[in-house]
Amino acid sequence: MTTEAKTDKFSVIETGGKQYMVSVGDVLDVELLGEHEEGAKIEFDKVLMTADKVGAPYVEGAKVTATFMEMKKGKKISILRYKAKSNRDRKLGHRQKYSRVKIETV
Repeated sequence: MTTEAKTDKFSVIETGGKQYMVSVGDVLDVELLGEHEEGAKIEFDKVLMTADKVGAPYVEGAKVTATFMEMKKGKKISILRYKAKSNRDRKLGHRQKYSRVKIETV
């Protein structure tokens, strides 16, 4: 198994408490970004690293722009709680919402 390193321009951004390595044209599902319309421009200013700079903790003046594509829901997760000998059980469900964005500039 071989892994190819990205040789073109890339950036590492932080959003929603997670870090993503992005380059132009990538489509990401990130934590919910709030109410946006389809086609709206979104700017990520928490850039941790670019192809030629490493931030401490962020690279000053660096921004990554993206286009909001759609709101998406993840898979449903079922949570089952059970206590033995006390006739107690409870079933819960959760479905995480994501924002799908397409990276325009790095």
